[in-house]
Amino acid sequence: MCGIAGILNLDQRKPAAPALLTGMLRRIIHRGPDDEGMLVDGELTMGMRRLSIIDLADGKQPIQNEDGRFSVILNGEIYNYIELRRDLESRGHKFRTNSDTEVIVHLFEEHGTECVHHLRGMFGFAVWDHQKHELFIFRDRLGIKPLYYSLQDNTLAFGSEIKSLLALPWINPTIDYAALNEFLSLKYVPAPRTLFQGIASLPSGHMISVRQGTVEVKKYWDISFAEKLDFVSEADAVDQLLEKLREAVRLRLRSDVPFGAFLSGGLDSSVIVALMSEQMDMPVNTFSAGFSGSDGQDELPYARQVAETFGCNHHEVLVGAKEFLEHADQVMWHLEMPIADQATVATHMVAALARKHVKMVLTGEGGDELFAGYARYVGETHASKFGWLPGSLSAMIRGSAKRLPGLRRQKIALHALLQNGEAARFSNWFPLFNGDAKRQVVAERFKSASTNVVASFEQYLNQCDAQSPVERMLYVDSKTWLPDYLLLRGDKLTMANSIEGRVPLLDHEVVEFAAKLPAKWKLNGSTRKYLLKKVAAKLLPDEIINRKKQGFPIPIERWLKAEANEMMRDLLSTDTLNRRELFDPKVVSRLMQRHESGYADYSTELWGLMSIEIWQRQFIDADHSQSQPNVAEVVTTR
Repeated sequence: MCGIAGILNLDQRKPAAPALLTGMLRRIIHRGPDDEGMLVDGELTMGMRRLSIIDLADGKQPIQNEDGRFSVILNGEIYNYIELRRDLESRGHKFRTNSDTEVIVHLFEEHGTECVHHLRGMFGFAVWDHQKHELFIFRDRLGIKPLYYSLQDNTLAFGSEIKSLLALPWINPTIDYAALNEFLSLKYVPAPRTLFQGIASLPSGHMISVRQGTVEVKKYWDISFAEKLDFVSEADAVDQLLEKLREAVRLRLRSDVPFGAFLSGGLDSSVIVALMSEQMDMPVNTFSAGFSGSDGQDELPYARQVAETFGCNHHEVLVGAKEFLEHADQVMWHLEMPIADQATVATHMVAALARKHVKMVLTGEGGDELFAGYARYVGETHASKFGWLPGSLSAMIRGSAKRLPGLRRQKIALHALLQNGEAARFSNWFPLFNGDAKRQVVAERFKSASTNVVASFEQYLNQCDAQSPVERMLYVDSKTWLPDYLLLRGDKLTMANSIEGRVPLLDHEVVEFAAKLPAKWKLNGSTRKYLLKKVAAKLLPDEIINRKKQGFPIPIERWLKAEANEMMRDLLSTDTLNRRELFDPKVVSRLMQRHESGYADYSTELWGLMSIEIWQRQFIDADHSQSQPNVAEVVTTR
């Protein structure tokens, strides 16, 4: 686990500048405080910061193959590296280390770019061909690890974080207004856009190849729902899924450092802890977050119950308004782009707690997106009941509902179901602002830059081979919400604390298996995660399996009226909004007043707007040009 970065001059006559790369690596020391390495070869320089997890002594990067033709840098983990190494050694390959990184360079010798199909893991890695001067960059299938790039002035720069790219003198941080428009609709920015003009996010399951100065981005993997497995019985499917999950957890327990698990008390993380307990001969270290002033509505009691059931060494942290105010800026700095999620501070703090005890954790992300865990999947099954309504009647119903106070979730569901078309519904199930509200809140200058976010959802739906409405929604979520919201949050905030997070449920073999299950075993009537709950019944207490899904019930609604009110009023002051010319000060002021009066809960919308202002102060207003990095270990090839 680490962070990687590189610069390739597409004009081969222009030599690389190692000092620039050193500046890029300095920005991501938190991703790899243990070691640093660089490679320079003509027009290319690339390197890494290392967080040592496997082969602590000898796993230094970059790593080359036997004759030095190929070099690799890796951010992430290859979980099946032991099996791959055995096969490669049987073919005559010689290994210099015991690291998982080295298998990639030998696989590349054997299979070229097809090597990626042999890997089980989470990764962003780059392979350089010293002979042909060709570069290949890969991001893992599900987008667990981030990878950003910029193509400007005949130069390709890439890195695990946007901050490393901002260290380059030719990259001037400016707002991508189309991306900001998407954020206002979705609460996050979907790849390939980022909130920075000229900086792109490599989509999950994609690669970049650079040959003879030509840069090509292409997809190498996708999820297919077309083929369905033929099971003897439901019980047979339960057994097969359980074995798949056991194997995914077993592979992720490969580590040369202490490890544990994030435990929310929900179904997914509890299943992971149960499977870890089966396979370990010592108690699992578990880590949970709760909230001061949540009136017992958070999930800590359930997390404690699971920890007690399996004899875990359990650790907790409480997040209150004080911690929220203290850490909000730091969290945004590490996220690099706002996501309208107040739980980010809790994720950051539980990662900091875990780092005091372990260096790696397993987490439960992915279960909802594989097995239909959100209420919106149930809601989508009712879409046909609303399709007959004429547009004028739909608009009248939406307008009437909007004027009613409260009932936030019900109004979101109604607004989504009244949309015309599948892509429009999907993009409105989890909005920051729906279309009508967004048109009101943005300033006049920004209205002309607004784009239609439905188009990106249509693009994914056109690629999807699923027939079931629920599985089509699962597909789109796996391409957008999962990598660009949930996994982005998990990666950035664990790595901010120099801790690795592993995600067993998103093992690609588990994902492909889940896609081949009948839709009725994901959502059965109104029962969400149907088959996963059948698996959980073999592992967990019944009250954990069948309780209502809560998530993170953060009391930010109260904080914005009290302890965080001054912060809100500063970030969203009329002077600030007038200076930025992004949002209408009168509309934002009305949102704050209605929230403070208790007329309605606008905490999500307000936190989203506050996040944009924090981000602008940190990344747009600040000077990113100053960097005096330490001297790195450099491997130079001539």
